Amino acid sequence: MSRATGDTAEAAAVSFLVSRGCRIVARNIYCRFGEIDIIAEKEGVLHFVEVKSGRGFEPIYNITPAKLSKLLRTIEWYVQKNGVDMPYQLDALVVRGSECDWIENVTV
Repeated sequence: MSRATGDTAEAAAVSFLVSRGCRIVARNIYCRFGEIDIIAEKEGVLHFVEVKSGRGFEPIYNITPAKLSKLLRTIEWYVQKNGVDMPYQLDALVVRGSECDWIENVTV
């Protein structure tokens, strides 16, 4: 997937989350462990959102155990660095054209 395609999917994801009552806290947070696409807050819960898109396959399957491990380490880094003192969770947001599916609280 090209960077432009990823940017388009992330923009759609942001619009979707805002329409669902989320406040966008940050986007594209990088550290040595990995990247967090979107951080959003809704009703006192911080959502770390991994955006996936694609055609001809199910994009959610790109969140492999290795990717999940990197995401969790990145979230821990962010929480410690920023002194997060609120509930948080890892979510996936799958973008297929103009449709979005929000999968909350992704676990192994």
